[in-house]
Amino acid sequence: MKFILPLTVSAITAAILLPVAIFPDTPLLLGGRLFSGGSFIQIGVVSIYAGLLTHKMENINSRAAWRRYSWLLFGVLFYFQLLLGITADSLFLMTGKLHLPIPAVIVAGPLYRFSSWFMIILFLSTVLISGPAWCSQLCYFGAFDAISSRPKDGSPSRKVKSWLKQTKPKLRLVILFAVVSVALLLRIINGSAGTAVLLAILFMIAGLAVMASLSFRSGAMVHCSVWCPVGTIVNYVKYISPFRFGTNSACTSCMKCLPSCSYMAMSRGADGKLQIGNGCTYCGDCIPKCSHNGLEYRFPGLTPKSAESLWITITVILHAVFLAIARV
Repeated sequence: MKFILPLTVSAITAAILLPVAIFPDTPLLLGGRLFSGGSFIQIGVVSIYAGLLTHKMENINSRAAWRRYSWLLFGVLFYFQLLLGITADSLFLMTGKLHLPIPAVIVAGPLYRFSSWFMIILFLSTVLISGPAWCSQLCYFGAFDAISSRPKDGSPSRKVKSWLKQTKPKLRLVILFAVVSVALLLRIINGSAGTAVLLAILFMIAGLAVMASLSFRSGAMVHCSVWCPVGTIVNYVKYISPFRFGTNSACTSCMKCLPSCSYMAMSRGADGKLQIGNGCTYCGDCIPKCSHNGLEYRFPGLTPKSAESLWITITVILHAVFLAIARV
């Protein structure tokens, strides 16, 4: 019985990827570009990987570690293929044409060009299906912020984290507004593509600096939860998904779960009770820290356990498909 869900995830992943290997005239899967029949071998490997990852993610005590491992794998492979596409052969690129691979471009790029809406459609579709999983396992950039914010020798700076929690609600909206405004302004004044790329590079460098400084010092994912405009959009748009995550009547507000939240989404409210803000990505890292079983996933018509299994299923399938297809 314990292998039913992993086998189901493997089968669904293969079923989604098979049309990608069969119908396009030009191979979309990298394996098919490298050698004949490579697409089907790649589908087999990715499908087995999806089943194994599901098996690991079902165990709530190991989920946090495997979520980070798989997320990092996606980020590393994504940028490694980009490096090969630049230095070796354009077959490692999806189209043979480059765009700057940072999340902010998903928002700013189409606004500047007023075309190429595919990534926004894909992004919103993903949020509809899986809620905020984009920010906990599906973004090619976020895994590096997760690494930066992992506890190091010595205690994280509580002063920095406290300041971030206070400024986060307004600061992330200011950054989102600035990115959207600059993209639209460049569109209105017919700014050159070179100027747009330069600004995007500067934004990326600033984001990396945020990871190396604030995320590192605070032990929180500051880039993803404050700096990234896509992360801010997810915080508010995620409610189009029927999935929810929150406390139940068993929660005692003991606050033992607070240190496990890298997204600074949990806090003690004015009434002394645990509050989960809209920065929650449903990652579930907090669940094993609760000895009262006071945290749960929700989906209409399902028990919390079934809702959790469904969320894992959808998230892992999306992750595996993105891993197979996502290239610049």
